[in-house]
Amino acid sequence: MLAVLCLLPVFLIGCGSVAPRQDAPVVSKQEKSAVVTKKGGGYYLNDGPGDNPPANLDAIPDAEPKVEPLHKFANRPYSVLGQTYTPDTRLKPYKETGVASWYGRRYHGQKTSIGEVYDMYGMTAAHPTLPIPSYARVTNLKNNKSVVVRVNDRGPFLSDRLIDLSYTAAYKLGVLAGGSTRVEVEAIDPANYVAAAKPAEVPDAAPLADKGSVVAVQEADLQPAASNGHYVQLGAFGAQENAESFRSRLKIELAQLTDKLQIHPSGGLFRVQAGPFQTLAEASQVATEIKNSLNIKTVLTTR
Repeated sequence: MLAVLCLLPVFLIGCGSVAPRQDAPVVSKQEKSAVVTKKGGGYYLNDGPGDNPPANLDAIPDAEPKVEPLHKFANRPYSVLGQTYTPDTRLKPYKETGVASWYGRRYHGQKTSIGEVYDMYGMTAAHPTLPIPSYARVTNLKNNKSVVVRVNDRGPFLSDRLIDLSYTAAYKLGVLAGGSTRVEVEAIDPANYVAAAKPAEVPDAAPLADKGSVVAVQEADLQPAASNGHYVQLGAFGAQENAESFRSRLKIELAQLTDKLQIHPSGGLFRVQAGPFQTLAEASQVATEIKNSLNIKTVLTTR
């Protein structure tokens, strides 16, 4: 349900990783691009690393290219800062070199241009014109490190920038220390990429059986009780460990809701929710209290 509620304001602006960018077509990414940057363009004003980043950033896997339908609205032409951009409306060969920067905590948990929740610890990126969602290989031209990211947002809109990376992608490329660096960005054809990768992945599948009991415990912990009710959604993440980290922080800041905070896997996302509450009014009141105390955007949902 989060996706449905998120999509409406974002489609009209061609970008949307932070709340103020949802108000008007130009204000959105314009705000992100117009601010003064730090560390040579590494991140934006009031942005930066998270307070408690996961300890295993190196273990976070690259994005896995898969065939996905392109977004219906986010690939339309748009204008920002007096510049008009015409995104590609189909997957095609693309290879460019330019400067990569990154964006972090200021946009973490906010909506991207296609209504998804930005996870700074995921392997994603923002690009002005590549079709979204799509996949690209980004190579640091200084150290030859390379990662695969999923492009799900628009930006950057500074003339000297080619791509904005998530915190983890920037970390794995060795970009964090310098703030920005020259990279090569090459689009990936998911159909060809998957076909080539499958044979190499088969031998690696067997060892996973040894972790079956661990996986079973994790899935059991994620599944909420089978009862209907109203919930307050506080965030949704593509990686389970990021959702768990977010819930752990909430347990400290929302001690009164500790027993109601849970992770509900749905639609490929791990949704951090509080509930169930017997009435919608009760859930709405809790949502308001959370928003006022933590300035977290909430979504009411029923299941």
